[in-house]
Amino acid sequence: MTGTTHASTALLIDHYELTMVQAARHSGTADRRSVFELFPRRLPAGRRYGVVAGVGRALDAIEAFRFDPAAIAALEGVVDPDMLDWLASYRFTGDVWGYAEGEAYFPHSPLLVVEGTFAEAVLLETVLLSIYNHDSAIASAASRMTLAAGERPCIEMGSRRTHEQAAVAAARAAYVAGFDASSNLAARAAYGVPSTGTAAHSFTLLHDEETDAFRAQVQTLGVGTTLLVDTYDVAEAVRRAVEVAGTELGAVRLDSGDLGLVARDVRAQLDSLGATRTRIVVTSDLDEFAIAALAAAPVDAYGVGTQLVTGSGHPTCGFVYKLVAREGEDGELVSVAKKSTDKVSVGGRKYALRRLSPGGTAQAEVLGIGEAPADDGDDRSLLVPLVRDGEVVGRATLDEARARHRASLAELPRAITQMSAGEAVIPTVFEQ
Repeated sequence: MTGTTHASTALLIDHYELTMVQAARHSGTADRRSVFELFPRRLPAGRRYGVVAGVGRALDAIEAFRFDPAAIAALEGVVDPDMLDWLASYRFTGDVWGYAEGEAYFPHSPLLVVEGTFAEAVLLETVLLSIYNHDSAIASAASRMTLAAGERPCIEMGSRRTHEQAAVAAARAAYVAGFDASSNLAARAAYGVPSTGTAAHSFTLLHDEETDAFRAQVQTLGVGTTLLVDTYDVAEAVRRAVEVAGTELGAVRLDSGDLGLVARDVRAQLDSLGATRTRIVVTSDLDEFAIAALAAAPVDAYGVGTQLVTGSGHPTCGFVYKLVAREGEDGELVSVAKKSTDKVSVGGRKYALRRLSPGGTAQAEVLGIGEAPADDGDDRSLLVPLVRDGEVVGRATLDEARARHRASLAELPRAITQMSAGEAVIPTVFEQ
């Protein structure tokens, strides 16, 4: 969805954002130039890198952030009438920079830098965090899964395991991070994510004989379809599948049992029947660890559901949105930072680059405070313009995001391929 009209996102905020703006307008500070940053204090425990996703959805949300008459009516009694009048004319007119969608990130990476008046910028806090925390959690899990899968394709099929709208966003985020397709048709319609799917166990159980189900599916979808062969007896089902579809059967799907062991038996049986090109697709509560464990098995593709849409143990990234600089009495920006225990922020507007070796391997995430860090000639700047004077300027296609993800991971040290828990593969370095 790019450049289209969206339903208002203005009520996807927390109550206190409105009360802060109302109070700031009374104190005369609401129009102070301010810089907010969205960033992680740390990676989820054990993760070696994260993946940025949701950028395109966030830009859509900023464009749609308008307090229409329905939103204004809903806020009566929440803020005073003068504040309601101000909200009715609200438009974000500031600037936003950020990491491109698909980029890898590390602790303290300034994934978004939002500059505008305090009143304009603070209202975006919750909706931006909601999108980035969810989508980046899914993309980070998906990236680990596609790394573990290697050249074997991964299919997203977790819609029934999460909220219906989260399912659409999850399919999109997974596609950014390398998944080949999704079962979710809303993601296909909204974002162009390729969709796929054939039949469930209920289709087999509907028919009097398993062979009848296979025949109906092949006659309708062609011999290239994927037949589900573990409703009853796997070996008998494989025999019947080849009998019905012939040796050019597209694939069989396994959804239960010891997938590695069963896949080996099925591969041997398919080959013995002459179906040497029939692929084996496995599903059933897969995560990156299960996918890695199946690396030596004769598996051709993976279908992933629950573990993907729940972030494989990390359903949020822990991103925060903090004021890091605001206009002082002289009109210049003044650094500000939170000092609370375990929640310390680093004040000052950040600039980011990925320090690379002469051979192109990432060595550090370098963050300049107040000005851009020095580029030694091999480095890559990370912040790109997303919004200028309130207008979106940084849209990217999903294909561009997928390409960015591949290129970003190709720069990182080989330790990212390790599924065991560890520290970030590159350090974050601040330069004053």
